[in-house]
Amino acid sequence: MERIRLVFTGSGGQGVITAAIILAEAAVIFEGMNATQTQTYGAAARGGSTRSDIIISDSEIYFPEVEQPNILVCLTQEAYTEYSSIIRPGGILLTDTRFVTTAKKVDAKQIQLPMYETVMEKIGKPIVFNICVLGALLGISGILKPESVMEVIKTRVPVDFVAMNNRALDIGLVLGANR
Repeated sequence: MERIRLVFTGSGGQGVITAAIILAEAAVIFEGMNATQTQTYGAAARGGSTRSDIIISDSEIYFPEVEQPNILVCLTQEAYTEYSSIIRPGGILLTDTRFVTTAKKVDAKQIQLPMYETVMEKIGKPIVFNICVLGALLGISGILKPESVMEVIKTRVPVDFVAMNNRALDIGLVLGANR
């Protein structure tokens, strides 16, 4: 596996950091890879900007910061405006149709999916939006097995919410695979 550099961006309350932690843990615990995950927050906890850098590799990782991600996830217009220029040429830029209008020309494959809208239509609770985003990312890229991500989710969410999170992951997988 080549080294995958990801940046997840959005706003506080969207679950950006949680999604990044789940992805990194799945890579390390269930797929035997090396991973780093770092995060930064804006001034406000909810509504402020958030960013998480994730590196997944089968070799050692010496520096945890991502400067040019292979995969960039932008879940707000502000994040898209600020970070879309950092994508590695030929990379993947994933956005949600409700929160982001893509306008910039970037040397990447821009994929817009109705993740939030689909979660609300099929589940009715925005709390699993971030898990749907993870599913879409896996459906698009295949960087990890969905089962590995689900195993981490089982350890991170209350037992009463595991089925809902599993459904959100499946919804995202279908959206990503059918893009």
